[in-house]
Amino acid sequence: MLDLVIDNALLIDGTGAPARRGSLAVKDGRIAAVGEAAGSAAQRVDAQGLALAPGLIDLHTHFDAQLLWDPFATPSVALGVTSMVIGNCGFTIAPCRPPDRDLTLRNLTHVEGMPLDALRAGVEWGFESYPDYLRLLERRGLVPNVASFIGHSSVRTYVLREDAAKRAATPAEVAEMKRLVVEGLRAGAVGFSTSTLEQHNGENGIPMPSRLADEHELLELTGALGQVGKGVFMLTKGMTTTVPWLERIAARNGRPVNIAALFVDPNDPERVFGEFEQIDAARRRGRELWGHVGCFPLGMEFTLSHPYPLEALLAWKPAIRAEGSDQYRRVLADPAFRGAIKAEAASKGGVPNRFSYHTLEHMTIKAAERPEHAALVGKNVAALARAAGKDPLDWLLDFALDGELDAMFDCKLFNTNEDQVRELLRHPSAQITLSDAGAHLSFLCDAGFGLHLFGHWVRERGDLTLEQAVQAVTSRPAGLYRIRDRGRLAPGAWADLMLFDPATVGRGPKRRVFDLPAGASRIDTPALGLHGVWVNGTRVVNETGPMSDCGRPGKLLREFDA
Repeated sequence: MLDLVIDNALLIDGTGAPARRGSLAVKDGRIAAVGEAAGSAAQRVDAQGLALAPGLIDLHTHFDAQLLWDPFATPSVALGVTSMVIGNCGFTIAPCRPPDRDLTLRNLTHVEGMPLDALRAGVEWGFESYPDYLRLLERRGLVPNVASFIGHSSVRTYVLREDAAKRAATPAEVAEMKRLVVEGLRAGAVGFSTSTLEQHNGENGIPMPSRLADEHELLELTGALGQVGKGVFMLTKGMTTTVPWLERIAARNGRPVNIAALFVDPNDPERVFGEFEQIDAARRRGRELWGHVGCFPLGMEFTLSHPYPLEALLAWKPAIRAEGSDQYRRVLADPAFRGAIKAEAASKGGVPNRFSYHTLEHMTIKAAERPEHAALVGKNVAALARAAGKDPLDWLLDFALDGELDAMFDCKLFNTNEDQVRELLRHPSAQITLSDAGAHLSFLCDAGFGLHLFGHWVRERGDLTLEQAVQAVTSRPAGLYRIRDRGRLAPGAWADLMLFDPATVGRGPKRRVFDLPAGASRIDTPALGLHGVWVNGTRVVNETGPMSDCGRPGKLLREFDA
């Protein structure tokens, strides 16, 4: 007897092939038949003509800590994600020595915008080594399938301790780091991840440890992939790690290189297309390079008391160091400080800016603290500055200092020109991902990237067919990361499924919820048009949302194709 049959579905198999009507059968967690499902079944579901596709595969998440208190990886599973990759950018929590636990959490609070009280209350420190961390995840159980990177900053902190964010490593220290990376890969890591991005800072503006690595260290640690003969390299790229240099890494190890995060920067919109030209040239030479792109305008909610987007300006560092102290207001008022950030915001330079004068054109006031400012809510910052005859950055900082450090702003940073974004989404060397799910919880929620892709880019704009969009977030990422038997509707594949209505699928409006440990809040965007999610044949989401009684059917993914 079959375990499950879903009848009367529009089958979109994840390969890009045309959709077709039919049924799908599941036995022992795997797909038993596609198209026709003869025989009796313990459970039958009438899809009523809705689309049935493989579950979404999210390659860029930061659930390393959250999975230790939330097996659902909220909100991703409720948004159609059945498999995810954690540990991106090298920002992981294992390996970690007991004395360094709070330092690790405080850095995550800053670089990934995670509430410190929630992390302290929620993380179960039942591990020290990376293999111990994987065993803990397996022992606790998971709702989605999870693959994990071994992360550079954690490995560096484990070996160099308090010097990890201060200096280059010695040859002996590099050798020990490489040993830990090899150990992690052999224990089941999907690959090695790092960041060289200049804006990735930990507590008090101190660079995240991976940014202190010299070329020898990076060559040796990525060389672990070649030594073991498996795994992918993922990095968030700064200006020092050029695409030609990354081609050298791919050639040296014979392993895929995945480059994040390639957005259309309104301050320098041609840069990303030039990087893709270099990626394409490397691929023609036989090197497997991929550029990771997003399908959203990257936007955040934030306050000037903790202005994460502005921290991307290198000249903002004095404010980072003063944040939370009486000195902070003096820094924001200082003409020399303002002059430096204005100069940087107005320039292109070699650094891919995360904030510029162009950004202010897409920045609005979401909530004000003082009643006399209530009329400004919903208005554009650049327009308000023009009306006042002020430089926009001066207007913004003056407003903050006028009792509004905790006023809430909403800002779109990247991917604001959708015609340019369309070219990235269609690019053969691009992988659609970059949800950042599990991070920046107080600022954004892009975990519904797949639903947005189907609703906005397929149904509303018509830039992709539904078959192309499904392939882009199912079989393509599975193949790119060598994830076995997932991302396709095919006999023998694992039954990771999502049932949705193409006419209504999407993500709902942003809302703030208070469901993190210690009562901390996060931004949420509910699913629209999603009628069911199955992980390894077990239904985990129905028409009303996550099913609390579904058990923990997910698997820790440890085995990957070469």
